[in-house]
Amino acid sequence: MLNILEQILKIICILLPLLITVAYFTLLERKVMASLQRRYGPNVIGFWGLLQPIADGLKLLMKEIIVPARANFFLFIFAPVLTMSLSFTLWSIVPLGYGISYFDSNYGLLLLLTLSSLNVYSLVIAGWSSNSKYALLGALRAIAQLLSYELVLGIIVIIVVIYTGTLNLSGIVFYQEYVSGYLCFPLLPIAGITFVVFLAETNRTPFDLPEAEAELVAGYNIEYSSIPFALFFLGEYCNIITMSAVWTILFFGGWWLPIFQFFFSPFFIFGGKIVILCTVFIIIRALLPRYRFDQLMHIGWKIFVPISFSFLIFLFGLVKFFDISLLHLSTQYPTYLRFSSYPQSYNSATYRLMDYRDTVLGLAKYDVTKEYYYTHKDHLKQLFLDGRKVGAFIGAGNWAPFYIAQEYDVYYETDYVFDK
Repeated sequence: MLNILEQILKIICILLPLLITVAYFTLLERKVMASLQRRYGPNVIGFWGLLQPIADGLKLLMKEIIVPARANFFLFIFAPVLTMSLSFTLWSIVPLGYGISYFDSNYGLLLLLTLSSLNVYSLVIAGWSSNSKYALLGALRAIAQLLSYELVLGIIVIIVVIYTGTLNLSGIVFYQEYVSGYLCFPLLPIAGITFVVFLAETNRTPFDLPEAEAELVAGYNIEYSSIPFALFFLGEYCNIITMSAVWTILFFGGWWLPIFQFFFSPFFIFGGKIVILCTVFIIIRALLPRYRFDQLMHIGWKIFVPISFSFLIFLFGLVKFFDISLLHLSTQYPTYLRFSSYPQSYNSATYRLMDYRDTVLGLAKYDVTKEYYYTHKDHLKQLFLDGRKVGAFIGAGNWAPFYIAQEYDVYYETDYVFDK
């Protein structure tokens, strides 16, 4: 019973701040766009318009839910619920700091990509179940757009994994903090492509073709009103914040900020980066016109796919065929660590020893590998001693996982460890 209450409390702690953040993100968007267009923006409801999101939410809640006569009632209502559920579920995977997440997994990046790709089903269901030609055309556009840019996003995920060696989101931040520095510099073209892909994934200008009001009136959500429309609205803006957080984790160090790390809390640093990136989303909406659909497909298939795939082949060639360690290609930043026993910088030997340590410790948890563990005590003891000398462990006898995760990737370089 206590465990269930604990999980419910964790979910509330995720949803409540997220709902408030999404609500006031709409106010930020209206204020920034008004400033760029020399207007006042919302300034009537509350001081400086701060109560405007609450007023808009109450207005939508009080409106009547209208379902078209020939629409599929169940799917019509299910589509916006699915959109909001998927958008909010993504935040159970996104870490806010080391060990601060609802679900910390070594495969968090893969799980994040999987859940975000499911959002296309909610758009398809909404467009088809509405029994409207405009809604259906908007849904078809959404399918083509999202599938095209999901391919590019999949290649980008592979590039990041090859470079950092982990699918764990906390591990990617850890890699940037203690090994390479911000990945937006060594992976500069990929970081830029990822940002544009996220614009397309969230249906934001200049890639808001599924919601082109000049062509489709309002796109896939034209028949929705009241609470269902509000759910679509919340899901879309939540996706923008989520993608900003993911881009920050992948390429901008997450909650890590050199020099200022000790002056500000990780929440403040991470939140500030997300706000800056969300503001860039808004500025792009205010400044750029909408692309034509053929231009959208041209950018995705003829520009982004070749560039990202070529970069992947180049990176894979460096890692595998030429046996070049990425640590030698990355900028070595000084480390600002919380433990005095750590060295000021990691070398490739340290990095390899920490990988070996996690693998051996993970394998030792399983009965099938304990025989190897006990029959090679001397070898493993020497491995641990060597690791402690170069700073692979926190203090004497304290084995902390390198990727700061709750589980071990038990097959990571297993054969290589056993061969050695």
